[in-house]
Amino acid sequence: MGCWAIGGPWAEAGRPLGWGPVDDEESVRAVRRALDLGVTLFDTADTYGAGHGERVLGRALAGRRDEAVIATKWGYTFDEDARQATGEDTSPAYLRRAVVASLRRLGTDRIDLYQLHLGDLPVPRAEALLGACEELVADGLVRAYGWSTDRPDRAAALGRRGSSATAVQHGLSVLRDAPELLAVCEKYDLASVARGPLGMGLLTGKYAAGSTLPRDDVRGTGPTWLEWFRGGRPAPEWLRRVAAVRGALTADGRTPAQGALGWIWARSGRTVPIPGCRTVAQVEENAGALRLGPLSPDQFAEVERRLAAVRSAALRDADRPFWPMPSVPTARP
Repeated sequence: MGCWAIGGPWAEAGRPLGWGPVDDEESVRAVRRALDLGVTLFDTADTYGAGHGERVLGRALAGRRDEAVIATKWGYTFDEDARQATGEDTSPAYLRRAVVASLRRLGTDRIDLYQLHLGDLPVPRAEALLGACEELVADGLVRAYGWSTDRPDRAAALGRRGSSATAVQHGLSVLRDAPELLAVCEKYDLASVARGPLGMGLLTGKYAAGSTLPRDDVRGTGPTWLEWFRGGRPAPEWLRRVAAVRGALTADGRTPAQGALGWIWARSGRTVPIPGCRTVAQVEENAGALRLGPLSPDQFAEVERRLAAVRSAALRDADRPFWPMPSVPTARP
C-alpha cells in the first residue's frame, strides 16, 4: 500500500503536493483492512503531509506493528506545523535526526526499509551517506535501506556499495516499463518497489477525457515531474494507451487496477507494487489482485502486443511529441 495520499494536504511555495483533503479515520481503517487482506508493505515518506502521513500510519499500525513492513524515506525538509516543504538536506547529521523523528511519528522502534528520497542526487554525495546508513542498521534503528530513484546509474551505485541495501523504488507500470532498473535489481539482488503502478489512478479506469482534478490535488496543478496529467486533466496520449490495454488486462475477469498489478508481477518476480489507497474500498479492490496473481503468459503477451501497436501508431498521430516519453522523469513523489 502506497501511503502518499493519506498524508493529506501539504505544499511547496503554494503548490499542493498532496492529493487533497483526506479522512484520517478512513485512512486508519484502510490500513487495518489492508493488513487483514494480506498486504504487509506500507510505503510512506517523512515529507508526505509534512509528517502527518507517518503519524496516521503509526496510529493505524498500533498493536499490529509486527504484521507490517514499514518503508519510509528521508532527504526533503519540511515545516510540520505549516505543512510546507522547505528544501532538502543530504548531510549525515540530518539523516540521523530524520530517522529519529520518523521513528517517533511512526510510533515504532525500527524502520524496515529506509529510502533516500532524492532521486537525482549525484552518486558521490549519495555514497557519502552509506556509512551513516550502515550505522543506523548496526544500531537497530533501520533493518535495511534503499534509494527512490528512476536513474539506473544511481541504482547500480547503491547495489555495488550498499552492504545493507535491499531495494530500489522506481516508477513501473504497464504504461511505463523500466527494463534498465529491473536489470540493475536483478544484477545486484535488489527488490524493485514499483512506484505509480496504477499511473496515479489512470489505470483504474476511473478517469475519462473530460475528467478534471481539483486544484488542491497535486494531479490538478500539473507540476513538471508529473507525466500522467496536464492542466488538471488526464493526458490524452496516456488515456489512449489505457484504452488500448484495458481489454487485455481484464480478459480473465479482473478489474483494470487488478490487471495492471498482475502485469507488474508477470513482468518480474522481484517487483513489489505499492498502489496508493485512501479508502477501504480501494484497498479491497487492490488486495483482490493478490488472489488473482500475475497475468498469464498469454495475457501478458497480448498486453505487450497491443502496446506495441499503439507505440507504432504514435509515430503518425497527435501523440508524437509525447512518445516515447523522456527516459527519466524528474520525479518528486
